[in-house]
Amino acid sequence: MSAAPASAPFMTPRIWLTVLVCGLGYFVDIYDLILFSIVRLDSLRGIGVPEASLMAASEQVLQWQMIGMLLGGILFGVLADKRGRLSVLLGSILLYSLMNIANAFVSSVPMYALFRFLGGIGLAGELGVAITLVAEIMPRHSRGYGTTIVASMGILGAVAAYFVHEWFDWRTAFVAGGLMGLALLALRVRVHESGMFQRMDSHPVARGNLLMMLKPHRLMIYVACIAIGVPIWYVVGILVTFSPELTAASGSSATVVAGQAVMWCYVGLSAGDLVSGLISQWLKSRKRTVGLFLALLSGIIAWYLLTPERSAELTYWQCALMGFGSGYWAVFVTTAAEQFGTNLRATVATTVPNFVRGALAPALLIFGALRTGTLPGAETMFAGQPLIGSAIIVGIGTMTLAFLGWYLLHETFGKDLEYVEM
Repeated sequence: MSAAPASAPFMTPRIWLTVLVCGLGYFVDIYDLILFSIVRLDSLRGIGVPEASLMAASEQVLQWQMIGMLLGGILFGVLADKRGRLSVLLGSILLYSLMNIANAFVSSVPMYALFRFLGGIGLAGELGVAITLVAEIMPRHSRGYGTTIVASMGILGAVAAYFVHEWFDWRTAFVAGGLMGLALLALRVRVHESGMFQRMDSHPVARGNLLMMLKPHRLMIYVACIAIGVPIWYVVGILVTFSPELTAASGSSATVVAGQAVMWCYVGLSAGDLVSGLISQWLKSRKRTVGLFLALLSGIIAWYLLTPERSAELTYWQCALMGFGSGYWAVFVTTAAEQFGTNLRATVATTVPNFVRGALAPALLIFGALRTGTLPGAETMFAGQPLIGSAIIVGIGTMTLAFLGWYLLHETFGKDLEYVEM
């Protein structure tokens, strides 16, 4: 498949098919990725974890899932630049599908963590390759629409995960995710390779070489791309996942269901992705769009953490609004893909979102250490509320990094992507 020239129609049937299949793939990816956050309490209780250990067990499983995604992002990103955008996806989908089915049969926290780790490796290959492929086949001034459609479709997978869990038990929900992934393998064969990647055969350049990222100017932009995405998973992995505990810490006696909070967060994320993608096309600027959403998200997070004795309904509204403020995910991944040449693009687009997800592991470690008093600070801050204090400290750190990264980024709207890095 050749890259569409700037004068090509917005959507040809072949482009429509590619965008649709990539969107459905990301739908299954997000369903499987976020399912643990939705079923964590039911599943951990189901394997016999005591109430007093639920928080620590949740952190352990989440950390190993995110570490797996970090490693998988590197593996599949490098392979996608070396072997092709599509050829690595079959192994990725097969791995995360089988591991999600395996999660239905866990009997201990270490086994749970192992399967989520292996599943995380497989899940890492989906989004970056999909965004790279769509960005390379669409007209340069319209590609933001394509990547927005992919992200908006995908994020609805979290909503599907919530309702599947509502209708069935947690073990069935894991099996459903695995079966959807296996069904997706049949659709993938109808999508063709990127023409930009195929034409790269005429350029004798290194492909997917991580050492090329160590050049100072590339490394600075690469780290900046990661930094702007870190708040998204701080919101999902800490503020929303632990919304029942954070609501209780606000002095409220309301019962918050973690799965419902995650579902509303992803409804907001889907809406935010759609709106941010359209705004980036209207402003003709990825950078200004990300800046607007970072500022909006900062205010919503502060409101969420500083609201005393909030009701369950208010918590759900705040989770939805934090999701909307985090809804620059598609613009963020598209920006990362557009910063680099064809021989490094899939490596960057796949590793950057997974480094962002992987950054949740150290964030959880810091959050846990502050919460439990292992590190000084939270025990004496915020009127004796170490949980909220810990979340605020971690939040200040992540938002500071994000604004620094945003400042260093280049504008990429309308950039010609058919070039290689030397």
